[in-house]
Amino acid sequence: MTAETRADDPAVPDLADTAEAAAEDADEAAESPEAPAEWSADDDWTDETLALLRAMRAPHRRQRAKQIGFAVYCTLLVLVVWGAVPSLGLFLQASMGADYTGHGGTLLAAMPSGIAAVGIATVLLVVRDGLWRGPVVPPRATADWLLAHPVRPRPVLRPWFWLSCGLAVFPGLVTACGGMVALGLTLRVGLPAALGWCLVGGACLPLLATCAGLLVERSDRAAQWVRRLTPCATLLVVALGTQSVLAAAGHPVHWLERVELWSGPWGWAGIAALAPTRAAVPGAWVAAGLLIAPTLVCLVLADRAAATVPLIRLRERARAAAGVLAALRTIELRAARLAVTSASGGTRQRRVRLPAPRRSWLVVPWRDALALLRSPARLGRAVVLTVPALLCAVPAHGFRGVPSALATAVALVFGYLAVAQLLEPARIETDDIRRASWSPYPVSDLMLRHAVLPTLVGVLLGLACSLLLVLSGGGPAVWLLPAAVPALVGAGLVNACRGVIRQDLMYSARQGTGAGAGPFVFAAWYAAGPAVAVLVLTLPFSTALRGAAAAPVGTAALWSLVLAAGLLRWAWGRARKLSAQTRPVSA
Repeated sequence: MTAETRADDPAVPDLADTAEAAAEDADEAAESPEAPAEWSADDDWTDETLALLRAMRAPHRRQRAKQIGFAVYCTLLVLVVWGAVPSLGLFLQASMGADYTGHGGTLLAAMPSGIAAVGIATVLLVVRDGLWRGPVVPPRATADWLLAHPVRPRPVLRPWFWLSCGLAVFPGLVTACGGMVALGLTLRVGLPAALGWCLVGGACLPLLATCAGLLVERSDRAAQWVRRLTPCATLLVVALGTQSVLAAAGHPVHWLERVELWSGPWGWAGIAALAPTRAAVPGAWVAAGLLIAPTLVCLVLADRAAATVPLIRLRERARAAAGVLAALRTIELRAARLAVTSASGGTRQRRVRLPAPRRSWLVVPWRDALALLRSPARLGRAVVLTVPALLCAVPAHGFRGVPSALATAVALVFGYLAVAQLLEPARIETDDIRRASWSPYPVSDLMLRHAVLPTLVGVLLGLACSLLLVLSGGGPAVWLLPAAVPALVGAGLVNACRGVIRQDLMYSARQGTGAGAGPFVFAAWYAAGPAVAVLVLTLPFSTALRGAAAAPVGTAALWSLVLAAGLLRWAWGRARKLSAQTRPVSA
C-alpha cells in the first residue's frame, strides 16, 4: 500500500491526528490527575488471608515455636546458672554473717551519672537501630507480597512492633534484677522495693526508646536529626561514664549529678533506682510518674502509628535486615557491619583535598590521611574508645594480682579497638585484592605502608593523653599509652590480612558443626592478632601499672616494640598468601 492510498483510505488512521489526540489526552491527565481508586470494604480480604496463611504456615510455625522455645530455654538456663545461683549463694553467705556493705558507698556514688550514661546509651542504640531496621520489621515475604494486596496493614504490622517492645524490655528486666541484687547485698535494701523501683526505669526507658525508634523509622527528618546528634550523644555517654568512675573513686560533683538526674528519662530512671536507698533524691514519685505516664501515652500513639509506615520503607528495611542476618549466619561480621552502615545512611564522605606528596613513599600515608579526613567519624571513635582504656587502667594501677591483670587486659582490648578504627583503608584493600592494583608495591609491602599513618596518629593521641595525665599528677605509667600503639597496630594488620572467613574451622569431624573445639578454634583464628597482643602485653603492662618506677615502663615499651615487629612480619606473610591465592594459575 502506497502513501497515497494510505492517506485516502478512511480505515487507516492519520498519524498526525493520532499523535494530536494522544497529546491532548496526556495534557488532560496532567491537568486533572486522578488518584487510583481505593479498595473498598468489599475488597477487604484481611481476615481470610491471615487465616489462610496461618493454616498454610502451621508446620513452619510449629518448627519456629520449637526453635524459639529452645532459645528461651537456653537463655533462662544461662541466667539461672550464671545469675540466679551465684546471687542466691551471696545472699546465703550474707545471712551467715558475710558483710558486703563496704561497697555500698562506692555503688551509691557511681549510680547517678552511671545510670544516666546507660540510659542515654540505651536510647541511642535503639534509635540508631531505627535508621536501618526499626521496631516494625516484617519479613520480606510480608513486605513484598502480602502488603501489596488489599490487606489492612494494622493487623499485619502491630505484632512486629510489640515483638520489638518485648525484645527491648527483656534486657531492662534483667538489669533491674541485677540492680535488686546489688542494692540488697551492699545496702541491705528490701528486695521487693529494690526490684519495683528498678523496674520503673528498666521497663519504661526501653519502651520509650522503641517508640522513638518508630518515629525515626517513619520520619526522614527525625532520622536526619539522629545522625546529627549521634556524635554528641556518644561524647555525652563517655563523659557520664567518666564522671561515674571518678565519683566512685571519691570525686563526686553533687550539683552536676542533680542536674543530670532531672535532665530527662535517663535521669528519672536513676532517681527511681535511688529511691529505696539512703541517697534518695526528693521527688522519686514524681520521677516515676514522669516515666510511666509518657511511656503509656507513647505506646498508645506508637500502636496506632505502626500501621502507617510506608510500604517502600518496609521493603527497604526488610531487605537490609535479611542481608545482615545472612551475613551473621555465615559469620561475616565485617559484611554485617558494612551492611548496617550502608542501610543507616552513614556512608556520606566529606570533600577534603590535601596537597599531593612529592615523594613516592608518602603516597600511601597521604591516601590514608585523605581517607581519614573524609571520614572523621573514625578518628572520633578512636578518641572515644581511648577513654575507657584509660578508665580501665585506673583499677589496674590500684589492684594487685589477677584483678590488675584482668583490668589491664580490658584496657588493651579498648586500646586495640581504638587503633583499629584507623586501619580501615587496609581492610578495604584486603576485602578485595584487586582494589590494590593502583599501587606499584606488592600487597604485602602495601600493608606495611598502611601501618605508618595509624601508628603516627595513635602515638600522637597517646602522647596527648599522657601529657594531660602528667599535668594531673600521673606517674611514669602514663607513658604506657603511646608505648602500646605499635603492637596494637600490628595486631590490627594481622586481622586485616586474614582473608576469607574460614567456616571450615567451625566443623568438628567427630561432633559436627558448632560442636567440640570448633568454635574456639574459629575464634582463635578470627581474633588471632589482638589475642596475641593482649596475652603478651598483659603481664608487663600490669607490672608497669602497679609500680611507680620508670624501669618497668621501659621494659613494657620494649616488649611492645618487639611484639610489633613480630606481628608486622606475620601480617606481611598473611598478605603474601592473599596475593598468591588471587594470582591466576598458569596452564
